[in-house]
Amino acid sequence: MISLTTATRIYLYRGACDMRKSFDGLCGIIRSELEMDPLSGSLFVFVNGNRKMVKLLYWDQDGLALWYKRLEEGKFIVPDRSGCIDRRDLTLLLEGIVPKRIEKRYVGAHLSDEKSIEKT
Repeated sequence: MISLTTATRIYLYRGACDMRKSFDGLCGIIRSELEMDPLSGSLFVFVNGNRKMVKLLYWDQDGLALWYKRLEEGKFIVPDRSGCIDRRDLTLLLEGIVPKRIEKRYVGAHLSDEKSIEKT
């Protein structure tokens, strides 16, 4: 079971990952390409080229743990940025939720109301 604390750092590998890789292969990517320590307690996220599979690799107190998910339909929506992502981004990725830009409904509406009040 994955137990994330607020101190757990989550890293997304942006390259297309060969899902045949297991513990040693993914640790090799973490060490050589991300230049990090896979035993650091961080969680590492890998997605394959067609975005139908994701693997999570993390240190679980006494050994490495690997979590794997394959979609039967659809694709994982991967955040635009690589590197450190937050828990919300990980949850959105795994649940298949598409993050959208949050915009204000009333941009500048209060300003036009104030001007009309001043004129009366």
